[in-house]
Amino acid sequence: MIYNIAIDGPAGAGKSTIARRVAKELSFIYVDTGAMYRAMALYLLRREVNKDDTEQIGNICQDAEISIEYQNGEQIVLLNDENVNSYLRTEEVGNMASVSSAVPRVREKLLSLQRKLARDMSVVMDGRDIGTTILPDADVKIYLTASSLTRAKRRYLELQEKGTVCNLDEIQKDIEERDQRDMNREISPLRQAEDAVLVDSSDLTIQQVVDRILQIFRSKTSGEKSHES
Repeated sequence: MIYNIAIDGPAGAGKSTIARRVAKELSFIYVDTGAMYRAMALYLLRREVNKDDTEQIGNICQDAEISIEYQNGEQIVLLNDENVNSYLRTEEVGNMASVSSAVPRVREKLLSLQRKLARDMSVVMDGRDIGTTILPDADVKIYLTASSLTRAKRRYLELQEKGTVCNLDEIQKDIEERDQRDMNREISPLRQAEDAVLVDSSDLTIQQVVDRILQIFRSKTSGEKSHES
């Protein structure tokens, strides 16, 4: 059986951390959609596209094939069958990804690639619009959230550990402003799918959140239809 788990939620809710752990527990593929956008940006850079020419970007992106698999326990992003992990975190690729991800035909291309992965294998995918747009028929949909203060505190501690001077109130304000942008954007706004289960991680440990999602998954897929009514 192939199963799909969609995890959506606002910035700082811990989606990627949780999704990776859930995928590992279930031996599913964790689909890092951000890494796929970066792989596309790398492809466009290699093809020397003009980043201001959205028509050119939209045309050239059609020839990119991007997939994800595991090799020796490590997630590998494949661009036309080449392992491109070592190229994805450069500033140049990040800047191009920021530009190209806003091009509708790039989003359409990656959406089709992400859906293909979900058809071919069991996946856990996280983002802003997985359950509403990318995998509307996912077996389990989770809307993972936490209070803006909780998310700000997490980010504050991360920055402090890196030695970055920061202000908790400013971080919380930035998070709340980003929430508003994500919820009100024109394409695929952030919202909880009607059939998604709300999981608030404000007062939970990472493992408690993982256990809760695993419990939801096993309940939904155990064949006990009463859980779905």
